[in-house]
Amino acid sequence: MPHVTEAIIEGVLLGAFMFFACAATVVFCHPDSPIARTMISPLARRACIGSLMGLTAVTLIYSPLGQRSGAHMNPAATLVFTLFGKLTWPDAIAYPIGQLCGGVVGVTLARLVLGGRAAHASVRYASTVPGSHRLGLVFLGELLISALLMAAVLWMSNTASTAPYTGIVAGCMVAAFITVEAPLSGMSMNPARTLASAVWSRQFRGLWIYFTAPPLGMLLAAGVFLGVRGIDAAYCAKLQHPHDGPCLFECEINRMPGRERAP
Repeated sequence: MPHVTEAIIEGVLLGAFMFFACAATVVFCHPDSPIARTMISPLARRACIGSLMGLTAVTLIYSPLGQRSGAHMNPAATLVFTLFGKLTWPDAIAYPIGQLCGGVVGVTLARLVLGGRAAHASVRYASTVPGSHRLGLVFLGELLISALLMAAVLWMSNTASTAPYTGIVAGCMVAAFITVEAPLSGMSMNPARTLASAVWSRQFRGLWIYFTAPPLGMLLAAGVFLGVRGIDAAYCAKLQHPHDGPCLFECEINRMPGRERAP
């Protein structure tokens, strides 16, 4: 049987991320926002949004809910950990369903709270859509940032000295990618995140990219990890693993060299 509570938590986490993504975009991009009128540089706006969303990601990962579910918030990440043998197939189905539903609920809540400002052309429910570049280049951009993020997560979370900082680095990468890469693809790395916005914005151009490039990029990173360190070096599927409490995954965290064993 799937762990329904943890799948719902995954939805809550991504829903919260999407709500704050919409709110941050309204604050820094909507023409009626005093901050947007003052901050005319697109790069500065993206840097501010990226910083807020990176901080949001860090907060969610280290929260009690994030530590319980693993804080995947992304079907592509769940796929990797499933292929590593850390999730059962019922959970591998339940987690993405929770993530997809939670993302849509988060954007819906933003629509209710922010009203027409979330739907404005400058916001569009924080949609991730291709820029003015060729779709092949957009695909490569999503593939690259997804691979880099998963590589960082796998190496850091499976190394005792760096595991406690996995969430911080992941959040910093989210901030950097929004700042630098967003003009190319919108910076998604997450099929559920893109679909959640598209449901309300009706921005479906290049949608196939966001359902293929992130999983392929993360699988590429996983393949490199397996080639360098091997499957035995993949200990759990949590981005931030507490020292105490039960773990729903096929967890072998106590085998990690240099990690203090849980009591």
